[in-house]
Amino acid sequence: MLAIVLVGIGGFLGSVLRYLVGGWVHRALDNPWFPYGTLFVNLIGCLVIGFLGGLAENRQVFAPETRLFLFLGVLGGFTTFSSFPYETSALLNDGQIVLASFNVGLQVIFGLVAVWLGSFLSRLI
Repeated sequence: MLAIVLVGIGGFLGSVLRYLVGGWVHRALDNPWFPYGTLFVNLIGCLVIGFLGGLAENRQVFAPETRLFLFLGVLGGFTTFSSFPYETSALLNDGQIVLASFNVGLQVIFGLVAVWLGSFLSRLI
């Protein structure tokens, strides 16, 4: 039962943070033709999970309960994989094939790079 509560509370916090950060990026860039808020949130989430995952693997700094809270809860709620295909589909439905392809490329390639970078950075400290 504790695991469910930890993941639930973390998910709530991550989702609220996603809403706030994604909205802030969208308003700051004032560019409605591309989902920069989702891209930013996903890349930050990938960087953070790579970094924290590296710390967890290399230094065993997190208790199992902390990992549940942070990895599955907070970061699971913060990143927006379901938003990514939805927004890509919307771009395709609007005939924006190049932008949709650009979105897929950025999300996947930079997401993988961010996870790698976060893991690399965790080994430096």
